[in-house]
Amino acid sequence: MNIENSRDYYGKVLGGSGDLKTDACCTSEAPPPAILDALRNVHEEVRARYYGCGLVSPQAIDGAHILDLGSGSGQDAYILAQIVGEHGTVTGVDTTPEQLAVANEHREWHREKFGYAKSNVMFVEGDIEKLGALDLPENHYDVIVSNCVINLVADKQAVFSSAYRLLKPGGELYFSDVYSDRRVPVPLQSDPVLHGECLSGALYWGDFIDHAKKAGFLDPRLVSSRPLGIGDPEVAAKLDGINFFSATFRLFKLPGLEMQCEDYGQAVRYKGTVRGQERVFELDDHHHIEAGRMFLICGNSWKMLADTRFAEHFDFFGDFSTHYGVFPDCGVAIPFADNVSSTPEAPAACC
Repeated sequence: MNIENSRDYYGKVLGGSGDLKTDACCTSEAPPPAILDALRNVHEEVRARYYGCGLVSPQAIDGAHILDLGSGSGQDAYILAQIVGEHGTVTGVDTTPEQLAVANEHREWHREKFGYAKSNVMFVEGDIEKLGALDLPENHYDVIVSNCVINLVADKQAVFSSAYRLLKPGGELYFSDVYSDRRVPVPLQSDPVLHGECLSGALYWGDFIDHAKKAGFLDPRLVSSRPLGIGDPEVAAKLDGINFFSATFRLFKLPGLEMQCEDYGQAVRYKGTVRGQERVFELDDHHHIEAGRMFLICGNSWKMLADTRFAEHFDFFGDFSTHYGVFPDCGVAIPFADNVSSTPEAPAACC
């Protein structure tokens, strides 16, 4: 039902973003200045057919090769095409012919608008659950993005596993989607309106973490989140008791990451050189790294900066020679009773 309903809902039922019944497939926050400037260069018909729940704007992507899963009418692809520049590329994948037709119709218009010698954007018709059938290059993409689309597919594990395979080492899946605080009941999952509104296929956050780690993304990082409002009374009644959230996550292809954040006494100093985040670099929702200051960091965060495209923007201090346990306020603390030092002279109890 999922693919057929998506094609029908976004290709025929909805005429534009104003026809949506909830704000699940909408972006509420104001874009960063660079994104807003790029949006002004996107064709009005492409913008009118845009559906997305979060801003997809990863940092430091000049010259990068980007794959956009569920690219729709092409708005995110054409924004990113300007940020990666003429030497970068953006490939969009979508399954809805009507959306792809809009995206492809304006490729030459955007090339001229951007002043590029040739278009750096292409669109491929395909099912993101079956990326292996699209002959996309493996270990190739610097960043894979997706905007409120993974919730629409049935086999979400297949999407995460394929994304891991297509990313180059150190690359990342940077995506926005809809999440729930509990699993949506099976009878509601086949409701065509709830599915089209990005609600019935929403990932229970615990299942998402499981999917991500099984695919190889060992330390998912939350970038931003917001609760979703459901303005339609009929839709709200069906989903009573379930809370929904729009959230952006970043998942790095770094096989050396540990299952939780370990402390090795490391620190970084941000140089202030990432465009748009010159004063503070935001790795995730609790790592806001101010330029010029020493910033203590766990081993996983170290690797997310040192072994990726961000390395040139930081100075690194320390190594992995000494382990100090779980990083404070990050990860799971030791589960045992806190009485290790209370009676050091007492003998150990027998088993």
